[in-house]
Amino acid sequence: MNDFSAAIRTYLRALLSVRRARLASARSRGDLGASAVELAIITAVILGIAVALLAVIKTFVSSESSQIHG
Repeated sequence: MNDFSAAIRTYLRALLSVRRARLASARSRGDLGASAVELAIITAVILGIAVALLAVIKTFVSSESSQIHG
């Protein structure tokens, strides 16, 4: 278990190091990331896709259910 914990710690340190380097690089280029409006648009698009997928699944399940019940 100790080897596993050490491996996890090493992985997390490496991951954090890469993220910090990418953040520093982005900031040096003047990139501040997505604005609130951009994030709202992305969220709305993902929500729309999820609702559409839910409708497709519901239609499929209803169709299959009616075939099973005759």
